[in-house]
Amino acid sequence: MSTNAEHEPEASRRDQPAGGTTPPTPRTPPSPPATKPAMTGAKPSISSRTGYAWVGLVTGALILVVVLIFILQNLETIRVSLFFWEFNLPIGVAVLLSVIAGALVMALVGGMRILQLRRAAKH
Repeated sequence: MSTNAEHEPEASRRDQPAGGTTPPTPRTPPSPPATKPAMTGAKPSISSRTGYAWVGLVTGALILVVVLIFILQNLETIRVSLFFWEFNLPIGVAVLLSVIAGALVMALVGGMRILQLRRAAKH
């Protein structure tokens, strides 16, 4: 008996003939994979990251068109004062710049919170 016989499962030792040699087992070719998934009544999911990215790009493009229309309809110039700076801007551009500044502040606060949570998760 070989040294590997101690580590073989019980079922494989019972299947071997008493002589210690095993007859060659015929190999069957693997069956081809199924061409259609089994229908369970639920529709298969067709969403993907590429699809979500495409929807995001289209949505962004539509928002950009709306913002451009807003800026073009609000071209009246106003005087803007910030600390010791004073300058003239169209109303649409001033509103756009204030929205961008608000988004940057929001991103900064959100980024700081993410860093806090990552540090807490490491410890």
